[in-house]
Amino acid sequence: MTLAELFTRFPRSGRLCWIGLRPARRETMLEPSEATLEVPGGLAGDRYAGRNGLRAVTILQAEHLPVIASLAGREALAPAELRRNLVVSGINLLALKSRTLRIGGATLERTGACHPCSRMEEAFGEGGYNAVRGHGGITARVLEGGSIRIGDAVIVAPEARGLDDVAVRTRTGG
Repeated sequence: MTLAELFTRFPRSGRLCWIGLRPARRETMLEPSEATLEVPGGLAGDRYAGRNGLRAVTILQAEHLPVIASLAGREALAPAELRRNLVVSGINLLALKSRTLRIGGATLERTGACHPCSRMEEAFGEGGYNAVRGHGGITARVLEGGSIRIGDAVIVAPEARGLDDVAVRTRTGG
């Protein structure tokens, strides 16, 4: 199997573990068991809904929570402390470059990395920003809206598409 073929293989689905809505700046996050993803706005009820479509939804990998906690010198970390919208398990989010994924009734497209903000230092203490670096998850835009629920499968679409592919076609004249 070629390296290019390996980049496209996601034989197992993941799971949606957590949903978080940020109703307003610095307010306590809401943790519903289900929500609606809307085109182009993102997660209905979130303070960022309707803004920048490329960063409509933030997604964190559940497997990174204990890593971030350890790097921040803490025993554990709740998903709400990172203020991301969705937490998923069983899928390597960093491997989703140029990929779309299906969660419940919605389809999302990875648009980039979700870098930490300076508030991580405030939230986790000294070194909090660097504890999250490289583990902050991804950003996505909603291609097809729909309902999502905790426990929904997270399925990577079989074909790569997206912003990175557009950039490659533009550079190569394709």
